[in-house]
Amino acid sequence: MDFSEVVRRRRMVRNYLPEPVERAVLERIVEAGRRAPSAGFSQGQSFIVVTDQASRAAIALLANEDEYVGAGFDPWISRAPAHIVVCVSEADYHRRYQEPDKISPDGTEITWPVPYWWVDAGAALMLILLAAVNEGLACGFLGVHSIPGLQDLLGIPQETVPIGVVTIGSPAPDRRSGSLGRGRRAGQVHWEGWEETPQRAGTHVTR
Repeated sequence: MDFSEVVRRRRMVRNYLPEPVERAVLERIVEAGRRAPSAGFSQGQSFIVVTDQASRAAIALLANEDEYVGAGFDPWISRAPAHIVVCVSEADYHRRYQEPDKISPDGTEITWPVPYWWVDAGAALMLILLAAVNEGLACGFLGVHSIPGLQDLLGIPQETVPIGVVTIGSPAPDRRSGSLGRGRRAGQVHWEGWEETPQRAGTHVTR
């Protein structure tokens, strides 16, 4: 599929057909996530693929899926034939930046201006979302704040933190989020600086 078409088709889907997703397809999707960048090639991202029906139902129970259904949505968490839990370990980044080629000249770890482990986890998440669409599938995302107890349920080590669950499957008709009614916000893109000066206004370079 053309990349621009993949991006255009990507949206959060909240209903799926019951047909399973082939393991080989899930392996390709996860491999795309593994190709995400990471600071210092720390590779602190990790992934848990969940296809077992009982485990998916348990995740849905933690997320209070019945409340979604009561609000008019479909049981999209338990119905999705596959879940991919995206995780990240901050400790992996600290260990990496204490190694000889990354340590500061004074022998200390860098001061992190941005917690890049979260940035890298987001990059991995987006690659998984796009890879699922490229496979002709649909996907959604449920943030970990909505799934208390997920870490214990899946036996995730304490230093590794799940950021959420990507639901994957063949799309079924769903009720779209009311938030989409806000439309695209203007003013998100800036050229050359935040405020365009009068000298720059209307000036475009053609190559």
